[in-house]
Amino acid sequence: MQSLGLKYPIFQGGMAWVANGELAAAVSNAGGLGIIGSGHAPATVVAKEIATAKALTDKPFGVNVMLLSPHVEEVVQVILQAHVAVVTTGAGNPAKYIAAFKAAGIKVVPVVPSVGLARIMARIGVDAVVAEGMESGGHIGSMTTMTLVPQVVDAVDIPVIAAGGIGDGRGVAAALMLGAAGVQMGTRFLAAKECHIHEKYKNAVLKAKDIDTLVTGAYIGHPARVLKNKMSRQFLVAEKAAALQDDPDFAAVEELGNGSLRRAVETGDEVTGSYMAGQIAGLIKTETSCATILQETAAQAQACLQKGQAENYF
Repeated sequence: MQSLGLKYPIFQGGMAWVANGELAAAVSNAGGLGIIGSGHAPATVVAKEIATAKALTDKPFGVNVMLLSPHVEEVVQVILQAHVAVVTTGAGNPAKYIAAFKAAGIKVVPVVPSVGLARIMARIGVDAVVAEGMESGGHIGSMTTMTLVPQVVDAVDIPVIAAGGIGDGRGVAAALMLGAAGVQMGTRFLAAKECHIHEKYKNAVLKAKDIDTLVTGAYIGHPARVLKNKMSRQFLVAEKAAALQDDPDFAAVEELGNGSLRRAVETGDEVTGSYMAGQIAGLIKTETSCATILQETAAQAQACLQKGQAENYF
C-alpha cells in the first residue's frame, strides 16, 4: 500500500457509528489511513462524513462499506462520486463493485477471516486484504491473528494488512514479522481524543481488563466481540436458552441487539448498549490524540524490530 503515501503502515478500523469523518481525518493527518465506517447508515450520512473528512484533511482516507447494508447501492454511488482513496469491505463479496471502484481510482481492500476468502478476493482483483483475527472487536471469525495472518500471506500475492489484537508497536512489529505489509487497529482508536463515542463507552474501554470481553451471537451465526456489561450478558443468556430449544428461534434475541451499538456510541447506554471492543482493550489505559497514538506505536515498533535484528536468539 506504499502508493497511498502513508507515513505509517497503519489503518484505523472503519467502525460503524464510531469512525466518523473527524476521526478518519485526524488519523490521516497524523500519517495513517483514516477510514469512515458506513455501517448501515444511509447514503446521506456517509456523504456528510466524507465531506467532513475532506474539509479537515488533504491526505488519503477511506470508507468501510458493509455489503449487507440495505443502503449499500446508494453508499457505493456516494463513494464513487467522492473518489475516496480506499474502500474496505465487510459482510459480503465486493465483486460486483470492483470494476467501478477501479475506474474511479479507488483501491479495494476487503476484510477477511479465512485463507479461503482471501484467495477468492485475490482472484477477483482486489488490491489488498485485511486478515482479521478473532481477537478484534465487533464481528469476528474463528481464527486468531497469529494463525491467520501468516497463512493468508502465504496464500495470496497481494499485500496483507493484519488486524485483531494489535494495540501498540509490539503488535505492529509482530504483524510485520508474520509477513503483513501493515496493520489495522480499531479498539486502540476508541481511546483517541478525536473519537467522540460517549464518555461511558470510552471509560469502559480504558478500565477494561484482559478478560473483560465476551463473544455474543455465536449460536446465531454472527459472532461479535464486545465488552462485558448488562446488555452483553443478558444477550448471551438469552441466546444460549434459545439454542437449547428443539426448534431455535433467535428473532427475540436478535431484537435485543438491534441498534445496541448506536445507543452505546451516542448515549453511553449501559443497559441496552453494546460496547464493541477487542481483547486488546485491556492494554489501553490512556486517552491520547491520534497523532500520539501513531507516533508512539511506530517508535515502539521500530525499536522492537531493531532489537530483533541485534539480538542473537538462536
